[in-house]
Amino acid sequence: MKRKLTFVIMLCAAMATYAQEIKMPSWISDVKLSGYGIVQYQASTQENAKSNSFNLRLGRISLDGRIAKDFYWKAQIQFNGNTSTLGTSPRLVDLFAEWQKYKFFMVKAGQFKRPFTFENPMHPIDQGFMSYSQNVNALAGFSDRAGAHASNGRDIGVQIQGDVLKNANGRELLHYQMGVFNGQGINTGDVDQQKDLIGGLWVMPVKGMRIGAFGWIGSYSRKGDWIESRPLDIVEHKGEVHRLQQRRYAFSAEYKVNDWTFRSEYIHSTGKAFSKTGVTKDNDANVNDAIGDKADGVYALAIAPVVKKKLYAKTRYDMYRPTGDWDRAKTQYEVGLNYLFHKNFQINAEYALVNNRALDKHNYSVFDVELAFRF
Repeated sequence: MKRKLTFVIMLCAAMATYAQEIKMPSWISDVKLSGYGIVQYQASTQENAKSNSFNLRLGRISLDGRIAKDFYWKAQIQFNGNTSTLGTSPRLVDLFAEWQKYKFFMVKAGQFKRPFTFENPMHPIDQGFMSYSQNVNALAGFSDRAGAHASNGRDIGVQIQGDVLKNANGRELLHYQMGVFNGQGINTGDVDQQKDLIGGLWVMPVKGMRIGAFGWIGSYSRKGDWIESRPLDIVEHKGEVHRLQQRRYAFSAEYKVNDWTFRSEYIHSTGKAFSKTGVTKDNDANVNDAIGDKADGVYALAIAPVVKKKLYAKTRYDMYRPTGDWDRAKTQYEVGLNYLFHKNFQINAEYALVNNRALDKHNYSVFDVELAFRF
C-alpha cells in the first residue's frame, strides 16, 4: 500500500514539473471561459391569453482571448431552447475576431452585434429590464419585423470602428462604427447578394454622456414561392428570390452619472415584411400586406440607486407602432426594482401596465421576476 502511495505521489510530482517546463502559446493560456444564465417567472393577465410560467430566458457560455496581443476573439453559444426551429434551438450567436492595435481604427470580422442603437450591444443583464425595448427587439434584428429568424441583434459581416478627437484630459469625444453584413441574420448565408450597410456616430461631450445617430440600408430576402400583385395582373413566382428593401434610422441618447442611468432611443423603419417568420417549411415568400411598410418606436428609461451598487429602482416608457400609426400601437409603462446580492448575482422584479390598441381589450398587466447570474 505504501509503495502504491509513494508511486502516485512521485507520478503527480513528475507531471507537475513537466507542466511547468512546457511553455504554452499565449493565445491558449489567455483563453477565458465565461457565461451567464437568466431564470424567469412571468405572468400576464391578457384577455384570452393569460399565462403564468417559469422560463429559462437565456443561458450562454463563451470563450474569448487574445492572439499576438493585437487580436481579440470570441465564440459564444446559447443553450436554452429546443431544436425544432432555427430561431429557438441551441445555436452559435458570436464568432468573430477583431484587430485592436489602434483605438481609433479597429476591424472586426465574423458574426457579432449589428452596429445599430445603444441598447442592442448591451449585455442582457446590464440592460436592466425584463427584455430589450420593443423597438430594439423589432427593428434591430432580435425578433425582426421583416420576418427574419431570431438573431439576437446579430449578423455576419465586417466592421470598422474607433474613438477619436481627444480632449485636454485624454478622453475621446467622438465614436464611429460602420459595417457591411449579409442582411440575413445569424448562421445564414446571403440570399440576394445585396449587402446591408449599417453604421453609427455619436459624440461624448461630457463624461458618461452619449448622443448618437444610426443608419441602416439593405434588404431581407427569401427564395421561395410568392405572388406579386401588379396594376393589371397577378404574377406567380416559383422558387425565386424575393427581396424586401429595408431602410432604418435611429436617434439615441444616454447619460450615466453617479450610479444613475438615463437612456432614450427612437427608431424608424421603412420596408415590407414577410408573412411568416423565419425559415418556413412550405417555402413561403409572400409579403404581409396587413402591416404595410412603416414602423417606429421610442423608449425612455431611468435607473436610480436606492442603495448605491446594491438596490436600484427603475422605470421605463416603451412604445412601438408596428404599422407606423396609432391604431395598433403597443405601449408599456414599467416600474421595478433590481437587487444585487453580488456583482455576479442579482434578482430583478418588474410590473408593466400594457396598452395594446390592436386588442379588443387594450389594457392588461405583466409581472416579471428574474434571477440572473454570471461567471
